[in-house]
Amino acid sequence: MPPRSVSPQELLAKGELTVRGRIRGASNAVLYCTVEYDGVSAACVYKPVAGERPLWDFPDGTLAQREVAAYELSEAMGWGLVPPTVLRDGPYGEGMCQLWIEASEAPEGAAGASGETETSEAPQGTQGLDQPEKPSAPPGASRADAPAGAEGVAHGPLLALVDGDQPGEGWKAVGFAEVGGPGEERTALLVHADDVRLRRLAVLDAVINNGDRKGGHLLPAADGRIYAIDHGVTFNADDKLRTLLWGWAGEPLTEEALDALRRLSDDLAEDRPLTARLTELITPAEIQALRARVADLLRTGRHREPSGQWPAIPWPPV
Repeated sequence: MPPRSVSPQELLAKGELTVRGRIRGASNAVLYCTVEYDGVSAACVYKPVAGERPLWDFPDGTLAQREVAAYELSEAMGWGLVPPTVLRDGPYGEGMCQLWIEASEAPEGAAGASGETETSEAPQGTQGLDQPEKPSAPPGASRADAPAGAEGVAHGPLLALVDGDQPGEGWKAVGFAEVGGPGEERTALLVHADDVRLRRLAVLDAVINNGDRKGGHLLPAADGRIYAIDHGVTFNADDKLRTLLWGWAGEPLTEEALDALRRLSDDLAEDRPLTARLTELITPAEIQALRARVADLLRTGRHREPSGQWPAIPWPPV
C-alpha cells in the first residue's frame, strides 16, 4: 500500500516539535522548528504564548490565537493566503505553529516564515505532506501560462520606491516617503504591485482588522502564490487597520471579493462551525466587530479607506 498522506494541519498539530533555532529581529519569541509525524517531516515556525510581549491594546497572551483565527478566516474566504496554522502545546508551552514557507523573493525585512535564523540546519523534506490547494482563478483572468490563482500577477517585486508622483503602469500608489541618508534625503513614492493576490490580501486585512501589514510579511512562493504571515495584532474590536496595501482604497470590490464576503457572512452566523471555532480564539465582542466589518464591506461594495483615527501605514513599513 502507498504511504498515507498527511495534511499540513495534522502534521503541525500532532507531530513531534523540535526547536532548531530562533528567528532574529522578531519582536516576540519566534522559533524555527522541525515537526515530524508518521514518517513525514517539515519545517515550521513556533511562537509560544510565553514569549509574547504585552501590548497596551490587546489582551495579554492572545496573539497566538489571533494568528490561528487569521488562518481560519483566510480558509473560509477560499483564498489560502495564510500558511497552515494551528494552536498546540510545544517545548515552551502553548503557542502558534505555522508551516514554514520558503520565499522565492522575500521583500527586504521579511521575518517569521522566512526570516534569518540562528541555525545552520536546512528545513526538512515534506515528502508525503498534502499540499494546500491553490486558490481558484478569478473570473476574467487571462494569463493562461500562469499558475492557478496567479493570473494577473506581477512577476517581480511587490513593493518599490519610485521618483515622481505617479505609480506607473502595473503599480498602485500608497504614499510619499522620505528616503536616503543624511545629506541625501529625497522624497519618493511608495508603490505596490497591481496584483490580484495582493488585492485579495487587502480585503482579508480589512476583514481581520490587521494592525500591522508590512512588506516583510509578504512571502512570494515558487509556485506563484503569495503567503501572508504575522497576524498577531488582528481582530481588535476597535478600528486598527494599518497596511501598505492602500492602492485600491475606495475602489469597487471585485465580484470575486463580494462573493467571498457573502459566503463569509453566512459562515459567521451564530450556529455555524466557523463561529464556534472563532469563539475559542477571540472574544465575543471581537466576533461581533468582525461581522460588522464584513457587513460594512458588503454595504459599501468598496475597498476600505484610512479612517484618520489611527496611523494608516505601519512603522517601520518593512
